[in-house]
Amino acid sequence: MKASFPEKHWYRRSALSLALWPASLLFRLLLALRRLAFRSGVLRTLRLQVPVIVVGNLVAGGTGKTPLVLWLAALLKQDGRNPGIVSRGYRGSATVPMAVTAASPVDLVGDEPLLLARASACPVWIGRDRFAAACGLLAAHPDCDVLILDDGLQHYRLARDIEIAVEDGRGAGNGLLLPAGPLREPLTRRVDAWVTNSAAPGLHRDPAFRMDLRGERFRRVAAPRDSVPAAAFVGRKLHAAAGIGNPQRFFDQLARLGLSTVNHAFPDHYAYSASDLDFGDCDALLMTEKDAVKCEAFAREHWYALQVEAELAPAFIDFILAKLNGLKTA
Repeated sequence: MKASFPEKHWYRRSALSLALWPASLLFRLLLALRRLAFRSGVLRTLRLQVPVIVVGNLVAGGTGKTPLVLWLAALLKQDGRNPGIVSRGYRGSATVPMAVTAASPVDLVGDEPLLLARASACPVWIGRDRFAAACGLLAAHPDCDVLILDDGLQHYRLARDIEIAVEDGRGAGNGLLLPAGPLREPLTRRVDAWVTNSAAPGLHRDPAFRMDLRGERFRRVAAPRDSVPAAAFVGRKLHAAAGIGNPQRFFDQLARLGLSTVNHAFPDHYAYSASDLDFGDCDALLMTEKDAVKCEAFAREHWYALQVEAELAPAFIDFILAKLNGLKTA
C-alpha cells in the first residue's frame, strides 16, 4: 500500500510539514489553553476511588502500548491486586460505555480492546468518556482495586496517579506538533516514566526503561489453539501484513527470527477484507495479534499471528510497585 501522510511527512522535514508549521503553533496554543482550563478548574478533573495508571504516548499512532498494558496487568495480578482496563475503543462503533468480552464483535469495540480482553483475563470497558467507562467497570467489578487507562495520556478529565509514556524507534519524528508532525503534546510534557519500545534514538528521558517484545511462536488465526515455532517457516514462501503504528517494527522482528518475508504495510487499525490479503503464491501469511482479531471471520488455514510478550527490566517492576505502594501512604 502507498505510504500514508504520517509516514511521508511526520517522520522527516518536508515542504508540506514546514508549510503546516503555523497550524502546529495554533495547535500548541489550544493545548496550552486546554491544560490551563483543567488546572484552573474551568474544566473538571474527576477522581476515582482506586489508583489509575495511564499508558499513552506523545505521538499519534501506535508505539507498543498494548503489550505494555498486558504486562502491567499481569504484574499487578502477581502482586495480589485486581486490575481493570479502560480504553476508548478506537475505530469501534460503540457510542456508549460498555464491557468488552472475548466474544465481542471487533467492529463494535475495536481491535485493541478485544485483544486486551482476550489476553489479560481482566475486566475491560470502553468509552469515549473514559471516566464514565471507568465508573461502569467499577460498578460491575467492585473488587477491582486499580485501573489501567489505555491511551489516555491526553484525557485530562480522568485524574491519574501514574503516567507512563511509550516511545518506539521512531522517537518524536520531525519534532513538530500536529498537523505538521506526529506530536500530540510538546516534548517538554512531563510524565512519571518513559518506556522505550526497543530504542528511541536521540531522546534522553528520565526515568526511562527499555521494553523488548519477545516471541517466536505463531498461532493459527483460524484455530487459535494451534501454534507452531518460527522455525517451521524457515525456507518457505512467506508474506507478512501489519496494520499497526509502526509496521516496520514487526517486519524487523520477523527478520530477527530468521524469516524472509514479502512485506505489506497497512494503516494503523486497518479494517481488512479477504481480498486485501490474497497474495497468491504464498505458503504462509504472518501478521500481528492486533491484525488477527480483525481477520478471524475470513481467515485461511495458512494465516498465522505472532504471539509476543513485553519484557522489562526488574527496575521497572520496582518503580511501578513503589509508586503504587507510596499512594497508600501519601
